[in-house]
Amino acid sequence: MDKVVISGIQQLGIGVQNVAAAWKWYRKYLGMDIKVFEESATASLMLPYTGGMPQKRHAILALNLSGGGGFEIWQYTDRIPQPPKFTPSLGDLGIFAAKIKARDVAKTHAYFTEEKLTVSAIHLGPDGRSHFFLTDPFNNIFQVIESQNWFSNEKKNTGSVYGVMIGVADIEKSMKVYSEILGYDKIICDTTATFSDLMPLSGGDATFRRVMLKNSKPRAGAFGRLFGDSEIELFQVEGRQPRKIYDGRFWGDLGFIHLCYDIQGMEALNAACAKRGFPFTVDSFADHKGNSFDMGEAAGHFSYIEDPDGTLIEFVETHKVPILKKLGWYLNLRKRNPAKPLPNWIIKAMGMNREKD
Repeated sequence: MDKVVISGIQQLGIGVQNVAAAWKWYRKYLGMDIKVFEESATASLMLPYTGGMPQKRHAILALNLSGGGGFEIWQYTDRIPQPPKFTPSLGDLGIFAAKIKARDVAKTHAYFTEEKLTVSAIHLGPDGRSHFFLTDPFNNIFQVIESQNWFSNEKKNTGSVYGVMIGVADIEKSMKVYSEILGYDKIICDTTATFSDLMPLSGGDATFRRVMLKNSKPRAGAFGRLFGDSEIELFQVEGRQPRKIYDGRFWGDLGFIHLCYDIQGMEALNAACAKRGFPFTVDSFADHKGNSFDMGEAAGHFSYIEDPDGTLIEFVETHKVPILKKLGWYLNLRKRNPAKPLPNWIIKAMGMNREKD
């Protein structure tokens, strides 16, 4: 992994029924107002996860310049996206909730309550930080959690993606992906119990082995400062057999479809993942014979692996990214040191692409 740079969570994929409506809600309440790209195209490389057939889709990649990963808001356009076949419970296999960071949890909770959003009470987690759960109008759950890690002061209640809560069948096996490959090498807590702060969640009254992981070293790379530190919480439920949240459904159906990391060094990462028993299941580098995959206003390589329970982890090696679209300013990242962060002013210039309601 010496030749691989993982800059942090680039985005969390969210399958929705209506891209425009979802993005408007995420802009208003979660500050996701920077559109990196918008594209209508055919997902032709994801055949293992789309019924063996190319599928048409419309997607928007949105950021919040306060810091954290973005949202890839994703909608099928030729089929009706399907909800889970059951109500997922915490500990079911896959991404159960997204973590969104907040400067002031109590203030954010008060605002969401005033706006009549669906929120839980505020609780303290096992690490002593305050948080609450928010359910969006599309039945996605977000843990709004206290954080001191920020890129800029956007004067917003929240930043963006700070991590995820994932159900796994065997934490020891899962650590091979989340610790050894993704770099979450610091265990904040590892406890088996019934947790009072999880009671608002479906299935939250069960007994879990709960492991919170963080990266011990600051993230490097062009966008490492923007994406910032993040955390993964693994939940292994006791007393019942967990089910796969995406069982019988396609990638891109409703819910959290993948967790994506911004990386440099795709070929070295491919070798490292295969060595650990998690080979690429999708690889645009191989499919395009080393040429960039065009995503409309952006370009690069992408690949996927599965964790031991089939949860999809995406890797994107960005080659071209729009900074200031109105002036035709697109940044070529292939000509720079992959570990060196971009100057803050360049990233902040993306604020000129802000969508205002």
